[in-house]
Amino acid sequence: MELRHLRCFLAVAEELHFARAAERLHIEQSPLSRAIKELEEDLGVRLFIRNSRSTRLSRAGQVFKESVPRICTALQQAREGADLSACRRRKQTR
Repeated sequence: MELRHLRCFLAVAEELHFARAAERLHIEQSPLSRAIKELEEDLGVRLFIRNSRSTRLSRAGQVFKESVPRICTALQQAREGADLSACRRRKQTR
């Protein structure tokens, strides 16, 4: 599972529409669909119930959606902490 998978999942989960989610992410719909498929395969569950007329979250998708924002926030905080640490280290070595 990659961070991009989580970002794609959140966009589709919030939009409930692949084309709008792709537009929001500034990517084509095909790579978005592929990312969701990869995520579903990695997790071993269907996150969305799709047909030609609609997209909705499965029960597993609803549960997953509750956790993903916290995961993304934690990853962002970890990234910022690492960046800050590297910046402080560079200042100390000057």
